[in-house]
Amino acid sequence: MPELTVSNIECIRQDVIRQEICFSHLADELVDHLCCDVENEMTGGLSFRDAYRKVKDSLGHRRLREIQEETLYAVDTKYRNMKNIMKISAIAGTIMIGFAALFKIMHWPGAGIMLTLGSLFLAFVFMPSALTVLWKETHSGKKLFLYISAFITAMLFIAGVTAKVQHWPMAGLILALASVSGIFAFVPALLFAKLKDQDNRSKRIVYILGAAGLICCIMGLLFKIQHWPLATILLTVGSAVIFFAVFPWYTRLTWREERNVSARFIFMVAGMIILMLPVLMLNLSLQRNFDAGYYKHHEEQQALFDYRFRSNQSLINHCTDSSSLPILKELNDKTSELITVINNTEARLIAEAEGEPGAPAVLTSQIAETGTGPVIQFKALDHPFQTVPFSNFLMNDSGLRNELAAALKKYSDYLSGQLPADKFEMYGKLLETSVYLPEINPETDRIPLITGLHMLELMKNGILTAESYAIEVISEVNNQ
Repeated sequence: MPELTVSNIECIRQDVIRQEICFSHLADELVDHLCCDVENEMTGGLSFRDAYRKVKDSLGHRRLREIQEETLYAVDTKYRNMKNIMKISAIAGTIMIGFAALFKIMHWPGAGIMLTLGSLFLAFVFMPSALTVLWKETHSGKKLFLYISAFITAMLFIAGVTAKVQHWPMAGLILALASVSGIFAFVPALLFAKLKDQDNRSKRIVYILGAAGLICCIMGLLFKIQHWPLATILLTVGSAVIFFAVFPWYTRLTWREERNVSARFIFMVAGMIILMLPVLMLNLSLQRNFDAGYYKHHEEQQALFDYRFRSNQSLINHCTDSSSLPILKELNDKTSELITVINNTEARLIAEAEGEPGAPAVLTSQIAETGTGPVIQFKALDHPFQTVPFSNFLMNDSGLRNELAAALKKYSDYLSGQLPADKFEMYGKLLETSVYLPEINPETDRIPLITGLHMLELMKNGILTAESYAIEVISEVNNQ
């Protein structure tokens, strides 16, 4: 019977070590078992290389790891308990989050509780137990940083998404920390582990490209959630690299390896295509619907402004033979002056958002002139969720906010002088700045451009409503 050389045995031993077999005495027993199988195959005239390849193919590339897991499960009580906790918490957390999503979509009660409990199970039960199980199975100090970074990133991401959905404070900060952890810790550690693997030399460029694409996607997702610029570019570049370069290239290299040509691999590839493409399309559709939801509210406010403006003009035109006409024209001029101040404020906000820091943009297609005044073209805005303009101009005690408050106060004082006190009190509240621009905490609250513009549109409609009421009261008083 052929006998293996020392170099042959060492080759088998190194393969077992690469499988991270760390359980006491199991590695030596597996080496001995593999040597016996290889020698048995060599009796048929096969060389060591061919015999060893045949033995490995019969075992499968994960069989040695599975033997270790089965052994640990049988003899290590702590490992067995942690494995069971890991499985139960993963199933329970996933089921609760799934039902929470359904309840959230259907607006049924209990969605928030299930989402919170499911997230707690995944973040603080599943992740620690999975980390413990991985350490038990490998005892690999080289991968310890990878496991810890994966645990921290996943925990922060789950907590951040939950806080974002539940509208809790600090959600943005938690997601930012998760992204930073993923970009600067988890992805580099994973890439380093893959590049160190001697069996994956042919895939090193693929792994590097994949890491770059994944980092772009993580940054794009963070920028999208936080409504920062460049989100679309980062997501597009990252997705294009992963799905049009990395995924086909990795599939081709893996397909060439005979051991991977299996139903499992084929289903994995098909599943990626079947699941990911509809998800991407749905995401784009939801994004368009999300933006359209904001635009619809603005368009409704603009339609209301147009109606109020024309209605007030019609009321004044019907009073051509009335003694109140000079007062009404003066009132209309005062209203137009105030509306102009608000329109100029809107233009300043848009120019700041569309331009570069310190260099406001020259507005062209963003605002259109109509018969009732300038109208914002919201679909032409490139940065509708930019938060800098509101922070610079409409935050507490800022310049434009003070100008608006002074203009509203002047108009309110004028109107109070034209109306009886009891009549003015009914609509005077519509001329207070705090009704439209609430007090904002600059350290925690960030108001996007689209929301600030909506506040100003509401302010204009409130002013026209107060003017309409004043026209009616003045007309009645002077006709008595």
